[in-house]
Amino acid sequence: MKRLLRYLKDYKLESVLGPLFKMLEASFELFVPLVMAQIIDTGIRNQDGFYIIRMGGLLLLLAAVGLACSLTAQFFAAKAAVGFSTALRNDLFAHINGLSYSEQDVIGTATLITRMTSDVNQVQSGVNLFLRLFLRSPFVVFGAMIMAFTVNVRAAMVFVVAIPALSVVVFGIMAYSMPLYKKVQHQLDQVTQATRENLTGARVVRAFNRQEDEIRRFDEGNSDLVRFQVFVGKISALMNPVTYVIINLAIVAVLWISGKQVDAGIITQGETIALVNYMSQILVELIKLANLIVSVSKALACANRISMVFDETSSITDPSDGVKSGQSGEPKVCFQNVSFAYKNAKEDSLSHVNVTVQKGQTIGIIGGTGSGKSSLVNLIPRFYDVREGAVLVDGVDVRKYSLQALRRKIGMVPQKAVLFKGTLRENMQWGRKDATDEEIYRALEIAQAREFVDAKGKGLELSIEQNGRNLSGGQRQRLTIARALVKNPEILIMDDSASALDFATDAKLRKAIQESTEYMTVFIVSQRATTIRYADQIIVLDDGNVAGCGTHQELLKNCEVYREICLSQLSEEEVK
Repeated sequence: MKRLLRYLKDYKLESVLGPLFKMLEASFELFVPLVMAQIIDTGIRNQDGFYIIRMGGLLLLLAAVGLACSLTAQFFAAKAAVGFSTALRNDLFAHINGLSYSEQDVIGTATLITRMTSDVNQVQSGVNLFLRLFLRSPFVVFGAMIMAFTVNVRAAMVFVVAIPALSVVVFGIMAYSMPLYKKVQHQLDQVTQATRENLTGARVVRAFNRQEDEIRRFDEGNSDLVRFQVFVGKISALMNPVTYVIINLAIVAVLWISGKQVDAGIITQGETIALVNYMSQILVELIKLANLIVSVSKALACANRISMVFDETSSITDPSDGVKSGQSGEPKVCFQNVSFAYKNAKEDSLSHVNVTVQKGQTIGIIGGTGSGKSSLVNLIPRFYDVREGAVLVDGVDVRKYSLQALRRKIGMVPQKAVLFKGTLRENMQWGRKDATDEEIYRALEIAQAREFVDAKGKGLELSIEQNGRNLSGGQRQRLTIARALVKNPEILIMDDSASALDFATDAKLRKAIQESTEYMTVFIVSQRATTIRYADQIIVLDDGNVAGCGTHQELLKNCEVYREICLSQLSEEEVK
């Protein structure tokens, strides 16, 4: 939590004024029992109506001033808390975006969403309550005890016994409940993950008629969450009845002691009422303090979870003096004895890969599921770092490039076609912000997307919904290819990005890319032998190892793995 408090630095004034105005409100509140004592002992005893009205007016004045102070304190506390959470959420989002694929894979999307939403909101609520009550409640508790001593020392000794007993109860329950809130938030992660999977995979769930199973799975996770919350709630709920019992016993003791003193003429009836009022004030403030501690306990647990994300450092470091450009005359991409393993994996996904790619070549990458095809191409833009060896682009190790310079060279078409809510133009300009309409239309033509864009009749103002759900799978893939082409990259990586296209459209796409991008180096990852058979060089991967590398005809003769893949998809005549 300490590291997060720096987000209050821009709200130092509000963080000071909020508690101060709350203490000012509390100061006025402490005078109320004394005024009531005067009304009873003087006004009522002497039947002085004017005195009662005058002191009643004083009570109204104290209430009005107290309300004004309370509203002012709430304004400053809310401003500080909202500003705190805004700055925290912005930095957390930026930090998450700075993490490499490795860290995001390990933490998980559902967990990061919970940190960004539920956890930050809980911390904001905790900060708000803390600024309002962390000084006010203790001030009223000890102020009431001091004021009680000014009324009667003997009766006030009850306060000396009651307050430590209440403190033991409150802080004991807090110490026990704090670790439990971490379990609650962890279970909330599980529920969030189940919800996300079902919403994003709704079509799959219904296609396999698994609604009942998924409802049951969600119900189990949700029931566990409820069980944890109820258990923690029971622990926290002990606070109010136990504090009420202690306070009520203390009030009985005050009445017993002060009642005898009233009979002896030592104190007045009004002073006895004042003592009871002070004890009631302590009860109210301790309940507020108990609720504050519960909220702060939740906030601290959430703050620790957020800090854990901040503690994650990216395994991909951007060198401060990174290289901006490569060396002329060198191979465009070179894998030198590359071995790679995912974080926390027991085995390498790629082992001792040695491949050299020249400028302008088209490289096909093929292999079975899990053979390492995507892993290989993801090393080029440095989404991951190699465990051993080096990946060179234009003769320079990718780890020596600045990330911006390296990724400016590369156009990436991911395996999953991802589009963003907005217009077609806005999506295309992700490739290059200053791309003109003519450049965008040219990229759409190469990607075989111009025809269906024109058919929709809105041109580049075509509205794209979230994840492109108003488009077919093939249309989404063609638009993501066009987005990469708008960038006019030196290296184009297509990671199985034409899987939803029919064979004719796929062939037209490959031909258009080859004809219009003479100097572009193209990597095509595909499961289809027909997609990569005309590549200048084909890399065949088998369980993370290079099983073969060469042209289609060379591999048919020399690589058994490639021959088996081709024959599983094509006839003997088509393969030749």
